[in-house]
Amino acid sequence: MAESVQPAVAGARSAGDEPQLVKGLGLFDATTLVMGSMIGSGIFIVSADVARQVPSPAGLLLAWGITAALMMIGALSYGELAAMMPKAGGMYVYLREAYSPLWGFLYGWTTFLVIGSATIAAVAIAFAKFTGIFFPWFSSTSWILGPLKLGTYNLGLNTQNLLAIFSIALLTWINLRGLRTGALVQNLFTIAKVAAVAGLVLLGLTIGRNPEAIQINFTNFWRGLDWSFGLFTVMAVALVGPLFASFAWENVTFTAGETRNPSRNIPLSLAVGVGAVMTLYLLTNVTYLFTLPLEGVAGTGNVIERGIQYAAEDRVGAAAGEVVFGPVGAYLLAGAIMISTFGCNNGLILAYPRVYYAMARDRVFFARLGELNPKTHVPGAALVLQGIWASALTLSGTYGDLLDYIIFAVLIFYMLTIGGLFVLRRKRPDAERPYRAFGYPLLPALYIVVSLFIAVCILVMKPRFSWPGLILVALGAPVYFLWRKHSQAADGRG
Repeated sequence: MAESVQPAVAGARSAGDEPQLVKGLGLFDATTLVMGSMIGSGIFIVSADVARQVPSPAGLLLAWGITAALMMIGALSYGELAAMMPKAGGMYVYLREAYSPLWGFLYGWTTFLVIGSATIAAVAIAFAKFTGIFFPWFSSTSWILGPLKLGTYNLGLNTQNLLAIFSIALLTWINLRGLRTGALVQNLFTIAKVAAVAGLVLLGLTIGRNPEAIQINFTNFWRGLDWSFGLFTVMAVALVGPLFASFAWENVTFTAGETRNPSRNIPLSLAVGVGAVMTLYLLTNVTYLFTLPLEGVAGTGNVIERGIQYAAEDRVGAAAGEVVFGPVGAYLLAGAIMISTFGCNNGLILAYPRVYYAMARDRVFFARLGELNPKTHVPGAALVLQGIWASALTLSGTYGDLLDYIIFAVLIFYMLTIGGLFVLRRKRPDAERPYRAFGYPLLPALYIVVSLFIAVCILVMKPRFSWPGLILVALGAPVYFLWRKHSQAADGRG
């Protein structure tokens, strides 16, 4: 017999007659949310940058292997926090409870400004860019308004970001119609894009394999790796792309207040979803090495002399698709990326407003965002505000840099959240923990040490991307105290 859908309150205030969050997500829904939020356009693109920074076939797979290990340790560690505190808001709640409300706010503030909204904008642009392969009218050079030049940026509305805005508006509207509608779209698109990536892997490793590329890549598999401290620093910086292509699995924790049996289903969905995606990512990169020489993956070399397919403009997936499927392969992969990015954005748009909802319930964000739509029981105001801000970022011409700027802050919040395991084990030793982190304390501690090393390397070697991220996070502190002061003053007037 099907499970009945029961409402669940996930706020700090008394519910009264207010609409309440509905527990409408099961294990399958939660797992597709994990997988669908992870798989966007990154797996089809970022390996080119890794291959340029670590010019070795072994180095390429090592970078993705390290990323896979970090993601799995992170997911298994988050599982304990999710099972212990199955509330809407996820990481916001964990940081608030482990450290202080300020740290939760800083995460939510940064998520709204960049981590969430700018990621949505970037994924929407990727969707529009690959749509342009089929319909050239959608182009970044076809201006409707503008462009206004600001430094190196062209600000304004072109047909490409017009389509990006339309996709954000459409997905926001879909998720305004209710949790089950958003979950249905997520399930369908996740199944489709996993099948597309798995198909590329299966055919690329079998009938589409390129003997010349295999010989070039695997004759001297470890070439170019100098096992010195310098290699570790270069590898740390090279991980930026794979980390961005693999994050957002934590978004499922934002929906804990709407998940049936969250103490079981959230940890299990994290383990299964992250494990499946990272396995698929590793196999995809093996497929790249089976179909393209490493310099082809990197997009370097002379195509005429070698006569081997190269990844133009970092489109590694499309280049591999051409090897496997012939000239039509580029179109097949473009279609797969359109499906992938559209489904990815649905997961992002569904999940992030639950953070703003939780913040508003704690009265540290706009009060309107803490209200649910009476009929659909979703945080409608949060969805709309997020859609407006993400759409604005598609016009700014700066969203790509914003994502680069925030990678350092993302790592910091990941480390702080996993550090919260240690803090809460000490602060609340008797708290109910239906699931305990695998490998605690060794694996969570290893995650923190490795992530800290990566963060320091980025801070030193890419300061123009790391310091702005820190400044953006720090600016949230005075905003938090001003918001608290305003709320207290409002209480006094009431």
